[in-house]
Amino acid sequence: QVQLVESGGGLVQPGGSLRLSCAASGILFSINTMGWYRQAPGKQRELVAAITNGGRTNYADSVKGRFAISRDNAKSTVYLQLNSLKPEDTAVYSCNAQHPVIRSLAYWGQGTQVTVSS
Repeated sequence: QVQLVESGGGLVQPGGSLRLSCAASGILFSINTMGWYRQAPGKQRELVAAITNGGRTNYADSVKGRFAISRDNAKSTVYLQLNSLKPEDTAVYSCNAQHPVIRSLAYWGQGTQVTVSS
């Protein structure tokens, strides 16, 4: 059984920081591209950041220079460091695991709420 379990969300003031974690089980974590997506109320889900099995990263323009994605294959965990948070970063953040070859092998976590407000 595949599980992706996110943690680390919460309420933070503008300019603050959070670190999200996503622990995976039931998959060969090291070969998967791992991604963080977010969905704000009334908006479509968007890719925030992704990291390939080789460690190559890409970011949405809106978070470049503020967020950082990393992975620990030994712990089957992907992280998202969120710095200089803005109210517009408020959303449910979800973790995704994507097999690099078999596109149908994609899995999602349940999401964690990040709220940026004073």
